[in-house]
Amino acid sequence: MLLAIAAVIGGLILLVWSADKFVEGAAGTAAHAGMPPLLIGMLIVGFGTSAPEMVVSALAALEGNPSLALGNAYGSNISNIALILGVVAVMSPILVNSAILKKELPILTLVTLLAGYQLIDGHISRMDAWILIGVLAVLMGWSIYAAMTGKGDVLAGEVETDLAEHPLPLKQSLFWLVVGLILLVVSSRALVWGAVLIAQSLGVSDLIIGLTIVAIGTSLPELASSIAAVRKGEHDIAFGNVLGSNLFNTLAVVGIAGAIKPMSVDAGVLQRDWSLMMGLTLVLFVMGFGLWGRKGQITRNNGIALLVVYVAYMAYLGSTMLTGG
Repeated sequence: MLLAIAAVIGGLILLVWSADKFVEGAAGTAAHAGMPPLLIGMLIVGFGTSAPEMVVSALAALEGNPSLALGNAYGSNISNIALILGVVAVMSPILVNSAILKKELPILTLVTLLAGYQLIDGHISRMDAWILIGVLAVLMGWSIYAAMTGKGDVLAGEVETDLAEHPLPLKQSLFWLVVGLILLVVSSRALVWGAVLIAQSLGVSDLIIGLTIVAIGTSLPELASSIAAVRKGEHDIAFGNVLGSNLFNTLAVVGIAGAIKPMSVDAGVLQRDWSLMMGLTLVLFVMGFGLWGRKGQITRNNGIALLVVYVAYMAYLGSTMLTGG
């Protein structure tokens, strides 16, 4: 048990560090290749901050624990909105200025509805998984088109400034791209092994471990990058991190895991976890668009409310773990 706990803690620390280096390397390489700043912000950063979830979930599915992958994806989405945006908004209200992000909000809402529809029959088949991956491919194509044709978007300017402040030589970018990816796999392997062993020792499901310990740990890169962005006044990057990550989690993380190993889904996932994820996504939609005559923003009071919801959710899952549910 102690070895499993050490594997989880050590795996998480290495996972967060390697994910950060992987994102740096990927962004630097993309910049040297002449990729538009908006595309880097939407795809590279979004993909990079979801890399921990993707690698952890793929390994979990390969080792016969697809429920851990599903819990990781949905738990990370809930953490991204309620915990990360909650913490960031309490630090500094988040203004949403980017037109691109406002286009992504309805898409995230529809993708979350699609995920719920697939859960109704209590099973995620390979067909379901490939549909998710296909939707991701279409969205990536749309993102590339939007980034190549869009001009003057706030997010593009913020990413361009960020890249200019932290330039990386091409060799260094390639080095961290490769090494970061290798360390992501190694740390994810340790994390999955430790998490599954802890679940077995406590007599709880892989799903619950995925929703709690693993989800929080794999969401740390998003938390770190969002806090750093808000401190520099780059609110749209912080908001974009969460939107991009949630899209990748719902489509790529679940899609990859389901394509590797189809999974049976407990009814509680739809009633409890997906319902909360959908509710938070709708709240994000309302806040981002600033309905009822308000500017698109997440205020400090909104942030506090999000954190209260997250603490209540974690407390409920914690009680489930204590009772062996």
